[in-house]
Amino acid sequence: MTRLQEFDGNEGSGPGMSAVADDRAQLPVLIVGGGFSGTLLAINIARQGVPVVLFERDQAALAKGLAFGTRRPEHLLNVRAANMSAFPDDPGHFLRWMGFSDADQCNRFVPRLAYGQYLREVLINSLGQTRRPLHVRADDVVDLVETAQGVDAVLADGRVVAGRTAVLALGHCLPRLPAPLAMLPPPLAWADPWHPEALAGLRPDDRVVLVGTGLTAIDLILSLDRSGHRGPIVALSRRGLVPRAHLPSGPDVAQVPAPTARSTALVGAVRRRAAQVGWRLAIDELRPHTQALWRAHDARAQASFLRHLRPFWDVHRHRLAPEIGARLDALQAEGRLRFVAGRLVDASVDADAAVLHWRPRGSNAIATLAAARVINCIGPEGDIAQARQPLIQALLGRGAMRADVHRLGLDVDPQWRVIGHAGQANPRIHAVGPLTKGIAWEMIAVPDIRQQVWALARLLAGVATL
Repeated sequence: MTRLQEFDGNEGSGPGMSAVADDRAQLPVLIVGGGFSGTLLAINIARQGVPVVLFERDQAALAKGLAFGTRRPEHLLNVRAANMSAFPDDPGHFLRWMGFSDADQCNRFVPRLAYGQYLREVLINSLGQTRRPLHVRADDVVDLVETAQGVDAVLADGRVVAGRTAVLALGHCLPRLPAPLAMLPPPLAWADPWHPEALAGLRPDDRVVLVGTGLTAIDLILSLDRSGHRGPIVALSRRGLVPRAHLPSGPDVAQVPAPTARSTALVGAVRRRAAQVGWRLAIDELRPHTQALWRAHDARAQASFLRHLRPFWDVHRHRLAPEIGARLDALQAEGRLRFVAGRLVDASVDADAAVLHWRPRGSNAIATLAAARVINCIGPEGDIAQARQPLIQALLGRGAMRADVHRLGLDVDPQWRVIGHAGQANPRIHAVGPLTKGIAWEMIAVPDIRQQVWALARLLAGVATL
């Protein structure tokens, strides 16, 4: 790990004291955030011969981020190994790393911890093989300030690192408790499902309530089961929808033209296609066109999708490994797991239990549910105005960036440049990964981010345009 922390680039002694070369081309690209998006962008930029400085305060999460930093073997990828290469121009890269060659191996859903180790090794190998330096720093960037040469990264200790341009690769913002649960203290309730103490101290027969029924809830269910928990688990969401499972063997998806229909006509076309070939194949055929389809709809149509169709899209698009789907079925059959639909009303504390009051979907009656632990599994905070990172607050505070119209993340243009309060794109600051969902919609899965950072790296290196 010593090598991952070394850096010999130019620094100033404080804000505004940039010690930079006159030639901007000699300055590095500064990437803030060393999870999957930032790490892969850094590697791709360095492959183009451009110097890079990658900032990641949490060195344990370096290259892995939240999704691939898990240490639990029951947490599997929800994409088959064959489609998990880090590089779009080398689709077999991950398979070779895993030593997979036959079709059954390529169809496997491997543990996410293995993929995290893969990313870490790719980064370490890149540090020694690139034509230009790739440096990793365990510093906290608290501001990005534009200069005549480019942009300065201001560190928490007051030092400055000069760069030609900067990229925000901050991943997801930390989640917060839904308003009805806000008064519940830890350990009764946890806003962050990945907090080290979120599952600590539970008795084997305690009731656990998960607020949310998506992929995060599935991870928590699997972890509880693996740890020997035998008490009831209740997962609650407004519609009670649960992610569907992949087939044991994936459908062979042929490239099809982009749909020409829009809005409700597009929904109808997808339903008809699903009736012909099955819903999995119908959804998978859309994947290469999803971002273009999102951009082809105006903000009003996008908002309508988010309000009415997003939950249904999510559970069909973001699927589970078949073995996980089978385990969930078994837990439900045993009576240990329930998925319920309804809306939280409020919550209170009774002795050592949390008491939730909720309205079952389709009913006006209020039901009561007591639990030893309530864990928020709704997902990350999308509204960046609620983010607690000093860097985000600094840039928002002076209008250097703004939220997208749907508050899914940052407002960016098609070249992934952040857009400021006045509506102008900033040529010195870009963003990648989940922060860019507002313009891209599909930007949380490896295949989508992989393509995004590969294209942006070529743009920043001056070898391609977007």
